[in-house]
Amino acid sequence: MSPPRAHHFRGSLGRFATGVAIVTFDGVTKRHGITVNSFTSVSMEPPLVLVSIARKTRAHDELAGRPFSVNILGAEQRQLALHFAGRPGSEPEWVEGPIAPRLARVLAWFECKPWAAYDGGDHTLYLGEVVDFDYRSGDALAFANSVFTTIPESQLGMEDLL
Repeated sequence: MSPPRAHHFRGSLGRFATGVAIVTFDGVTKRHGITVNSFTSVSMEPPLVLVSIARKTRAHDELAGRPFSVNILGAEQRQLALHFAGRPGSEPEWVEGPIAPRLARVLAWFECKPWAAYDGGDHTLYLGEVVDFDYRSGDALAFANSVFTTIPESQLGMEDLL
């Protein structure tokens, strides 16, 4: 794709607002966190989720075959998103999950066992089987048009309707 066309493609994709999540896991040599906005549910039975990780991400190769957690960020956790996107700040607080490490006080979290990995061009699509999860009240951190924004809690969820 030509550079102007690639830029326009990326801009078009950016019109789709997403939540912001951090994938955390213990690698061979150290603990890792990767900020992502490509996260989605795949299946309720079995419970599966998918994260899309760029191949150029430093920790990409270490994630293969490893348990991981997906940490959904609250609106007040922008600095945490930046920390794991290459702009380090103060060291985050970790929770030692029985499956994989996760971050403290996130809006929601999913601990996952590896299920499958698929070629996704310049990304790898990692599916995880959700073993444990939880959430708390609060506004969600979102990303659209290359900027962070907030999704108010009043617009989240429908579990009360189920």
